[in-house]
Amino acid sequence: MSSDDNKILYITDLCLYFAFLRSDRNREMSSTKKRQRVGSSGRLSSYTDTGCGEPKSEDPAPLPALSLRRLTTSIIPGGFNDSTTADVLLRLQLGGSPDFSVGDPSSTSDPASLPSLDLHLHSSIICRSRYFAARLSDRWLRPDPSIPVDSSSSGLIRLTLKMPSPGNCRRPFDAHVAVLQLLYTSDFPCSIISVSAALEMLPVALELLFDDCVRACVRFIEAVPWTEEEEEGVLSLIPFLREEESENLLARVFPAATTAGDGKNISEEMLYGLILKVIHSNPGWASLKAFMAKLLRDYSSRDSVKRVLDRAFLESLGTVKELLGEYASPDFRVAGDNDETEAIQRLKIHTAKVNVRNLLWLVDRMLELNVADTAAKEWSDQSALTADLQKTFREDTWRNIAPGLPALVLRCTSRLANAIAAGSILAPRQVRMELVKHWLPVLNVCREIVYGAPSEVYQDLEETFLQIISTLPISDAQNLLQECLCFTRNVDNCPHLTLAFTTWFRRANRHQLDDSMS
Repeated sequence: MSSDDNKILYITDLCLYFAFLRSDRNREMSSTKKRQRVGSSGRLSSYTDTGCGEPKSEDPAPLPALSLRRLTTSIIPGGFNDSTTADVLLRLQLGGSPDFSVGDPSSTSDPASLPSLDLHLHSSIICRSRYFAARLSDRWLRPDPSIPVDSSSSGLIRLTLKMPSPGNCRRPFDAHVAVLQLLYTSDFPCSIISVSAALEMLPVALELLFDDCVRACVRFIEAVPWTEEEEEGVLSLIPFLREEESENLLARVFPAATTAGDGKNISEEMLYGLILKVIHSNPGWASLKAFMAKLLRDYSSRDSVKRVLDRAFLESLGTVKELLGEYASPDFRVAGDNDETEAIQRLKIHTAKVNVRNLLWLVDRMLELNVADTAAKEWSDQSALTADLQKTFREDTWRNIAPGLPALVLRCTSRLANAIAAGSILAPRQVRMELVKHWLPVLNVCREIVYGAPSEVYQDLEETFLQIISTLPISDAQNLLQECLCFTRNVDNCPHLTLAFTTWFRRANRHQLDDSMS
């Protein structure tokens, strides 16, 4: 239906609605005792003109945008709501629990006070609904063959469908009318045009056991995107669907049973895959890494983020250890053709540098989220890796292949050491001691023969190592401080080293002083 047709239908409904209000006001003036029933205020105005219910006129409702598309606005002979050929009068009545009753609806406590809408239907058509087929069967309508089907003069079969209170809904009958019209037309593509429309119609179709409409609603919902609010609506309706109807919807909102039962968390696997994609992406894609960092910050489970980051860190660290171990191995250097060996060595040292860069990004994310405990512990326990780094840096081969490798290694060490010294990572004494013990020689080698790292990196790490040494027992600090003498540049330019030795001697002499006083 084109937009022009929609405008014409909308204007037609407005005219019918206000014409009804004028006629209703005239009827009020002539007979104030006439009983009134409430119908739909906007979309169902065409039905009220045919005697299918009279809305109260004291508070006419505006006409907001509709989520359910109009199917027909005129009465077709033998069609929906044609009172001249109908054999069923269905009353939609608000204010009770959803239920069908057969016979005269006046048996309720006060039917005149309940908003309702009457619709003229045809039993041969509405039996497409299995509920109506059961209600209109002889077993329900005539439990005793001696009792006539209907005692009224009209000869209509009267049914009442009680509906729960719609809350603040201004058009409580729309969904029911739309579904009932589909019993006549089956024009599902023209009526189900949005998720909200499908979610309004689906409960009614389920209630009426209108299987074709249920399938059409489910098929539409499964094929289009949802808002978060619409997804909540889908979740609330899934329990009422048959297994074959809900299968595709369940697969969209819940992990598959095979995935959930293999011991792996599908959300964590997704995060891990994204992290690998990011760290192995082009180094120039800073926006991609920034997006991943935001995704990790906003993720609901910090424990899951920690597990995923730990896993990625250990994998990258293992790769670095393997590559540098092979690069520094004397057995590998003497094996094979010299040109081929050199090419393999160049590839290994370059790949090691890439993975150390990945480690630095992962450490930054861990520190940002305060989940770097595992990284600190693993980084402190790298005696083999630090030995291989010292061998590598004492040669000249790496300079033209991976000139930034020393700076990356020292920055990784400095990030973790600073977090330990600041108390952001509460590392055990053994971890603190091992971190300085293993990585201090790498720092010393870099200071002596490597010029790839900025001087501020050296000095920052020196000061941090001295702070960590001050947290250790005197005996442990003694050995480590002796390795720090190479920090001396000149007497006036090493106050941090002077302070460290002053602190150690003060503590070491305190015991001797106490003995002399006793």
